[in-house]
Amino acid sequence: MTPLRQRFIEDLQLRNRSPKTIEAYVYHVRELARYYNQSPEQLGDDQIHRYLLHLLHHKQVSWSSYNQAVAALRFFYGVTYPCDTVVTRLPYGKRPKRLPAVRSPQQVALFLDTVRDRTVRIVLRTIYATGLRISEALHLTAAQIDSSRMVVRVLGKGQKERLVPLSPQLLEELRAYWRETRPTQWMFPGKDSHQPLNAATVQKACKRACRDAGLPRITPHTLRHCHATHLLEAGVDTRTIQALLGHHRIGTTALYTHVTLAGLRQVVSPLDRLPPPQGPSTSH
Repeated sequence: MTPLRQRFIEDLQLRNRSPKTIEAYVYHVRELARYYNQSPEQLGDDQIHRYLLHLLHHKQVSWSSYNQAVAALRFFYGVTYPCDTVVTRLPYGKRPKRLPAVRSPQQVALFLDTVRDRTVRIVLRTIYATGLRISEALHLTAAQIDSSRMVVRVLGKGQKERLVPLSPQLLEELRAYWRETRPTQWMFPGKDSHQPLNAATVQKACKRACRDAGLPRITPHTLRHCHATHLLEAGVDTRTIQALLGHHRIGTTALYTHVTLAGLRQVVSPLDRLPPPQGPSTSH
């Protein structure tokens, strides 16, 4: 590892960036250097500008991936190797806003019942019951489950801790699972008990269950969306849901108000409010 890359990683660690973010940022700066076969210290405005255009027009990366590359380069040239380059002034690309995919409670129940693997099924039931991200669920430990207070202590993005309610039904299921499997470090260990279950294993099981049950696509993140939307439909306020999901901005949580069927059904179309027709008028 070069001293420059080491300093870049240390700068990210000092700002409490997650290991996943550090890995992604290092990847994007490394790809820039590979594209020109030069150290990023030797690159100028025009080269960085052309590389970003290459990402958009030739590699046709998603806006999420493009914005992550911009964020990585802005950090590198703004903190680790400070210089006034074009990238520090670049705005982020505007991603198209799509409504989150939400399934009905009946579809969720069928999906969970169809998942074959016992461990994967309890992981997915935990995500739906608590609204955890998949990484948060897979790194869950027994110590985070507080049965006396009926809460789960979650360590989320940016190492921010939050509390989420613990479903009594989920608690019983987790206890039964623990008695059978006796996990040690992680509640949901992988083949190597020192490592948590791999996210790809969970994703593959989701695809298989959807195919077997004839359901539309459901992923662990879909279950998180369902958790939030079903709470909203049950009358839980948006601010509470924001805290439960660990959203930084209320606007992220407010997106779920656009997909609640309960709210949509309360809307009366202006067409339905029109007065009834009076019949053809008679003319003399």
